[in-house]
Amino acid sequence: MTLVDAVSITLHQVFAAVWVGSVVFMTVGVLPLAREGHLEPEPVELATGTLRTVSRLSAVVLLLTGGYMTSSFYATADLTGTANGWLVLAMLGLWLVLIGLIEVSGSRLVDGLQAKKVRAPADETLGWFRAASVIGLLLLVIAGIVSSGALV
Repeated sequence: MTLVDAVSITLHQVFAAVWVGSVVFMTVGVLPLAREGHLEPEPVELATGTLRTVSRLSAVVLLLTGGYMTSSFYATADLTGTANGWLVLAMLGLWLVLIGLIEVSGSRLVDGLQAKKVRAPADETLGWFRAASVIGLLLLVIAGIVSSGALV
């Protein structure tokens, strides 16, 4: 393994963990408090903006590092001819779904917050954030399976 490989893998893992952790925190920490009326719109909007920034930055870093690792570690035939290859392709699809969920639910939440509402937008978007959390955690599980080399 080269230094570039090690750096790529490390960046990929760190940004994936921070991204998924941010989504899960928003889902279990921020939105339930907002839904119960314990938070004002401004802090929730700031948290949502931070989440969207983390999400966008992480998506770019994961695209670059994941693309590098895929091109370095897999031949084209390996992506469609091995279990690990199919898992890598599944991760790509789930990555796209996660980006979409965060962008759409974040936009909907902010729209409601800008109308100075908290409970209704938090309630309306909580299900979407839960789905994003599940997708994110599934991505981490698949990444663990792929990196372990358990399936070839």
